[in-house]
Amino acid sequence: MAESEWANKDYYADLGVSSSASADEIKRAYRKLARENHPDTNPGDPAAEERFKKAAEAYDVVGDSKKRKDYDEFKAMVGSGRFFGGNGGPGFPGGFRTSTDGGGFSEFFTQGGSGFAGEGGIGDILGGLFNRGGGASRTAQPSRGADVETHITLDFREAVEGTVIPIQLTGDAPCGTCHGSGSKSGNPTTCPTCHGTGFTSEQKGAFGFSAPCTDCGGSGKKITDPCSNCHGTGTVRRTRSITVRIPEGVRDGQKVRLAGQGEAGPNGKPSGDLFVNVTVRPDKVFTRDGNDLEVTVPVTFAEAALGDTITVPTLGKPVKVKLPAGTPSGRTLRIKGRGVKGGDLMVTVTVTVPTHLDPAATSALRSYAQAEKDSGFTPREDWMKQHK
Repeated sequence: MAESEWANKDYYADLGVSSSASADEIKRAYRKLARENHPDTNPGDPAAEERFKKAAEAYDVVGDSKKRKDYDEFKAMVGSGRFFGGNGGPGFPGGFRTSTDGGGFSEFFTQGGSGFAGEGGIGDILGGLFNRGGGASRTAQPSRGADVETHITLDFREAVEGTVIPIQLTGDAPCGTCHGSGSKSGNPTTCPTCHGTGFTSEQKGAFGFSAPCTDCGGSGKKITDPCSNCHGTGTVRRTRSITVRIPEGVRDGQKVRLAGQGEAGPNGKPSGDLFVNVTVRPDKVFTRDGNDLEVTVPVTFAEAALGDTITVPTLGKPVKVKLPAGTPSGRTLRIKGRGVKGGDLMVTVTVTVPTHLDPAATSALRSYAQAEKDSGFTPREDWMKQHK
């Protein structure tokens, strides 16, 4: 794409957020757009598909903290006029060497002196725009299929223990007739315009620019005998079933990535990835804190005061736990290794007061209450001292 076209892209606007939005706000906005505009939800709607692709492209940049920083810096430079000067050259502060004095425009993106080099930085973002190194165009990177995002809902125990579930996806898949090549013979020819590099070069004064070859779309190959089934694209739209293995201990809101399970790339290029967003239903008994499981177990006053052995539920078989004498209501006991992926089970005991007592139990309890009073036990004594 032309430099002006790239510079005018507004990834924040594509996601419907401001440039000051937090990482969580950006993530929520992307998920909402992806869910609303996913091709599976809007079959045959090219406008929704385009919004889905724009949102994915935007999130790939501003959803990554380092890429976002580089993108913001670049946009600020473009907005201030310091990137492309009015005299035909860049107006970087502190001076800038052109290609004639040993450095040049390409050095800005490759040498790291300006803080934009390195994987994932402006050098990568503008990889298809400027000719790095000042020589011949670099070889075009292979394109890939679109990433796909889907949602599943799991029971609490399925998420904790891991599971395998089948899902159906509708999208681009390799053409069975030409095996994804797009060519009837299976042998695409080298593009005569770019000689297989995927890029064409143009010299503008002291600067060299490269752009994807318009004759082959940047692939470096041309289909001279297109397949009659896929019309040369190498892909066809179909519904397929795949089995997704959900790992043990997946959390609510977690995203599971399956490499190469997204849509097929054009003309035999690699497939995109599949991202499975997981929602976990709450459990009636257990809650989760990291890899620890939490459960609340009711006990009687006698069990708490005298001590006893109680039965506690786990995700497997129930276990017996010794309750020490004098255990207060609300105390938490730890059972090692009974949580998630080697975590612990945290058992909180609560003393339950009976609401109905028969005459014998009432008489016994009155006798105990009198004995307790005679012993001098006053449960509110320390509490009263603190509130004087």
